[in-house]
Amino acid sequence: MFTTVITECGDPAESSGPCGFGGSHRKLGVERLDDEDFPALSMGQAAELLGVQPAFLRSLDAAEVLRPGRSSGGHRRYSRRELVLASRIRALFDEGLSLDAAHRIVMLEDQLEGARQRITELEQRLGERGWGRRREQF
Repeated sequence: MFTTVITECGDPAESSGPCGFGGSHRKLGVERLDDEDFPALSMGQAAELLGVQPAFLRSLDAAEVLRPGRSSGGHRRYSRRELVLASRIRALFDEGLSLDAAHRIVMLEDQLEGARQRITELEQRLGERGWGRRREQF
């Protein structure tokens, strides 16, 4: 199976990159849908996928929990990453937590996961240098 990636080139003064030019390359067309940060979904589509009312998404925007992109007409556009965050917050909200508490918990969970990844990375580096040690899983 072949995948075609169409890019928009940056500075043509440099001679590196997939199209012979340097600078940044960004995906165009349907390839952008693979990007979890691309704001592809309207508020109505996002609300339907999440099984929530559009007012819930507006409340996340008003609380600055989500910062959806905007279409040229000013309408909110949501990315897959934002939908995952909204879904996690909604699950906690449905358990009776306030929006603020749910947001804090999700952020702390993300920080903990990042710390765990960093610990694993550092342990691997130590192991490569012969400094490995055993640790208990926490």
